[in-house]
Amino acid sequence: MKNHLFDGPAAVVVTSISAPNSVLREIASQCKTRGLSFYLIGDVPSPKDFSLEGCDFYSLERQKSTGLKTEELLPKRHYARKNIGYLLAMQNRSSMMLETDDDNMPLDGFWGARELKKRVRHLAGCGWANIYAYFSEANIWPRGLPLDAIQAPPPKFESLPELEADCPIQQGLADGNPDVDAIYRMVLPLPINFLPDRQVALGDGAWSPFNSQNTVWFPQAYPLLYLPSYCSFRMTDIWRSFVAQRIAWENGWSILYSSPDVVQERNEHSLIKDFTDEVPGYLNNRTIGEKLAGLKLAAGVENIGENLVRCYEELVRISVVGAEEIPLVKAWAEDIADFS
Repeated sequence: MKNHLFDGPAAVVVTSISAPNSVLREIASQCKTRGLSFYLIGDVPSPKDFSLEGCDFYSLERQKSTGLKTEELLPKRHYARKNIGYLLAMQNRSSMMLETDDDNMPLDGFWGARELKKRVRHLAGCGWANIYAYFSEANIWPRGLPLDAIQAPPPKFESLPELEADCPIQQGLADGNPDVDAIYRMVLPLPINFLPDRQVALGDGAWSPFNSQNTVWFPQAYPLLYLPSYCSFRMTDIWRSFVAQRIAWENGWSILYSSPDVVQERNEHSLIKDFTDEVPGYLNNRTIGEKLAGLKLAAGVENIGENLVRCYEELVRISVVGAEEIPLVKAWAEDIADFS
C-alpha cells in the first residue's frame, strides 16, 4: 500500500441498523461542514428508506453492487459488515479513517488534527497492561483484558520514558459508559469519566485491547482494520486488536491510547447475552496473545497481508475462529491489492 496515494478526504466509518439518531445526525453534520466522507454501512434490519444529508449510506443491495470480493463472503446480520466501509474509504484514497459507533457522541476533540508521530509516554515489553489504570484511579479495565491481569498494576505513568513513537493506530477512550466487559457492568458503577489530556503509547511486547468504537487509522495500517466474522460478536474488534498489535510490532509501530473525545450513550444491551458472547474471550484472550507472539512474521508494510493471513490461520488452528475466516481474509487482501 503506497501511502503517498492516499490524499483523499479523511473518512468516518460506522455500521448501524438504526434510523438517523442524534449521534448519526451530528456525525453527518460535522462531516459535511468539515469536508469529510461519512460511510454508513447497513444490514438486514436497516430502515429501507434511510436518508441523512452528509452521509453516504450503503444498504445491503448497494453493498452488493460494489463488486468487492469481501462483500461476497461476509455474513449478514454481523458487525463485521463494517469491513465494507473500510474498503470503500480505501478505494477512495481516504487520507485517514476515524471509526466509531452510532451510540458515541463525538466531542470537539474527535474532529481535531491528528499526528502520526507522537512524543509520548511509552510502555513496552511488559506483557498485558490495564491501560485504563493510566486514565482513572477507579477499579476499571477495558473489554478484552484477561481477567487475571485486572489487578496487576502497570508501571506508574510518571516512570514511563518519553519517546518519539510511530502511531498509525490511535485509540480514544469514551466517557460516560466506556468500553468495559459485562462482568464490570454487572458489579461495578457507571457512568465514569476518565482523566483529560493524557496519552500513552504501547509498543513491542505490551498488550492491551483496543476497540472499534473510537479509533483513528493512518493509511499504512489500513490492512489491519479487518474485523473477523467467524467468532463471537463481542470479540470481533478485540481479537482484531490483538492481531493488529502483533503485526504492528514487526513494523516498529506503537498503539496510542488517548483521553476521551466521545461520550458513549450506550444502545440497549442484554448484559447476560454480552457475558455469554464474551466467554470465549475470558477463556482465550491470554492464550491468543501467547500464540500470536510466538509466530514468525515478516517486517514491512508489503508483508502485512501475508502476516494477517498467518495470524488468522493460527487462530483457526487453536479453534477460536472458524475455518471460514481464511477465505474472507484472503478476499480482503485481494480487494486491497486491487486498489493499489
